[in-house]
Order: sequence, then structure tokens, then C-alpha cells
Amino acid sequence: MKHAFVFPGQGSQFSGMGKSIYESNVFAKKLFEQANEILGFQISEIMFSGTEEELKQTKVTQPAIFLHSVIAFKSIEIAKPDMVAGHSLGEFSALVANGVLSFEDALHLVAVRANAMQKACELHPSSMAAILKLEDEVVEKICLEIQQETNEVVGAANYNCPGQIVISGSVKGVELACERMKTAGAKRALLLPVGGAFHSSLMNPAKDELQLAIETTKFHSPICAIYQNVVAKAILDKDEIKHNLVAQLTGAVRWTQSVQAMIADGASRFTEVGPGKVLQGLVQKINSEMQVDGES
Repeated sequence: MKHAFVFPGQGSQFSGMGKSIYESNVFAKKLFEQANEILGFQISEIMFSGTEEELKQTKVTQPAIFLHSVIAFKSIEIAKPDMVAGHSLGEFSALVANGVLSFEDALHLVAVRANAMQKACELHPSSMAAILKLEDEVVEKICLEIQQETNEVVGAANYNCPGQIVISGSVKGVELACERMKTAGAKRALLLPVGGAFHSSLMNPAKDELQLAIETTKFHSPICAIYQNVVAKAILDKDEIKHNLVAQLTGAVRWTQSVQAMIADGASRFTEVGPGKVLQGLVQKINSEMQVDGES
């Protein structure tokens, strides 16, 4: 029996996040204040009392979720996780949990990533949509057909659980794909309220900036494997971890495949650490026999 710790990504934010742990934990308060200094703005104030609109900005959302997740993890009394994984942004929280990155270095990388992605979002009108109850192969085929027919960008971005895929791309590409997915039998094709096409080629402009920041950051040897999104398997090599973090900007989040790989390697309990319960729900949909819980 192995215990896996998983960390959420963008979309799990809410007003008031982290406030209770800030008020009840001296160590947590110190990390929040340290984060305010590193980021150069009062992220704690936005997390505790900001509006939904303020929290939705990529440059705020990503460090806020990272901060909440890492502080929650550091508040758990655990000697060593057996394995870790993070959904998109959550990989940076996971890399603090398995000792590869320090809190300070990871927060700096998250800030660089968030700002680079925000700039990439502003370059092209883009969108994402959730496709429900359609086979992976059908979703992939339709996206490929639309790209070939129209030269619009659209592709699978998140394999969240069986029957739930998020697609990403240009506004027109995503809209065309949604229409065709419904015709093909999708139960729903729902446009998401996001600011850009994450995990698509439209994030290419952000890659160089993140890669430079990663190459100048100290990566340590992990105390346990991380199951990274783009390869969906256990990774222990520092250079491979770096490569996968950059590739993830434009590559798909293979969450279903990652969880299945963790189960195949012995995981029987999954603890989601951070705001919300999204990953707990996804893990249960991937394999209903797993024990799931959360720490926030």
C-alpha cells in the first residue's frame, strides 16, 4: 500500500482561500509574508478578500494555488510521501513536496510561468472547452481534422478522467470542435471561462522565458518519484523533470494516465493537498476502489 499526494491546478481558487490556516498557524503566516515579499504584491490580501475576477487572473491564480497547496502540505506531519503528482500548475507544488525545489525557488518559477502565460494569452484570442462522454480517440480525431481543414489551433489539453477531456486552442478552432463533438455524440461541449488556451501551441511564446528561469534554478534530488503530466510515468531524473516542466506548457495534462500509472505502481490512497476537491473526484472516477481524502 502506497500513499500518493496530489496537488491541484488552476481553477481551484476561491475567495478566502488560505485565511484560516494563516490565522491559526504561525509557520503558515511566515510563509505567506515571505510570498508577498518574493512576488512584490500582497497576494495574501487577494487570496483572503479578493474578488472572483481578481483571483481569476493567471498571474494571481497560479501563485495563490501554489501557496495554499504548499503551506497545507508543510502543515501535515508526514515523514515522506511515497509518490507525488500535480495537475498542470500543481506539478510545482508536488516538486516542493518531494524535495526537488525549495519553496522560494518554486514560487519564483510559478510567478515566471504565470506572467509568461498571461502574456501569451494576450497575444491571441483563445479558449478552452470541456467535452463530456466522448471517447478520447474521437476527440483527438475531430481536433486533428479541424486543424487540417482550417489551420485553426485546437487539441486535447487535459485528460481529466474517462469521459472528460478539455480541449484548447483558438476561439474559432474550439467553437468548431465543440459543434462537431456534439454531432459525434458528446453529452456536453462546454466553453470554459478561462483567459487563454493553456496546454496548446498558443503557449509557445511562454516557453523560452520559463526554460531560462528553470535552467538558472537549483533542482535537488527527489525523495520520491513525481508522475509528470506530459509522460504519465514516474520520474526521478532532475534533467528530465526540467524538460517535462517546460514541455507541459504546450503538452497535454495526462491526468487519467498518470493516476493509472500510480495505481499500477502500488498507490491505494490519494490525498489531495490544496484548495478544493477536484482531484479527489477525478481519482474516484478513474478508479472507484481508491481511498481518497484531502488536506487544505
